Amino acid sequence: MKLLTLDLIPSIFGQVTPPPGMDVGGSDPVAGLAKIIGFGINLFIIVAGIFMLIYLLWGAFDWIVSSGEKEKITKAQNKITNAVIGMIIIFVVLVVFNLLAGQMLGIVKTNPDGSWSIGIPTLK
Repeated sequence: MKLLTLDLIPSIFGQVTPPPGMDVGGSDPVAGLAKIIGFGINLFIIVAGIFMLIYLLWGAFDWIVSSGEKEKITKAQNKITNAVIGMIIIFVVLVVFNLLAGQMLGIVKTNPDGSWSIGIPTLK
């Protein structure tokens, strides 16, 4: 009786299929996790770049509207300096990550289109 009802479920409720374009990794969970990690790294780079640009423009705007006041100019210069230092830190982190994970460990590989593919090591 139990087998009979399990066979009737698709005919009653229909066949469940995933929506198109939602293939994260197929049936391989390691490939799906690697794509999620790669997406997270790319998202971090984009968000950090946007924040750096906003902070840099904010410092430039403060410098323009400082009216020659020494204290406001110093604050604006500090904002611009911090934005540039943040950009340098992000660049250094990416270079070190690529060197360690890509060149030394072979986990991250750069594709011909410039994107990254991450292969998570597994035990076989």
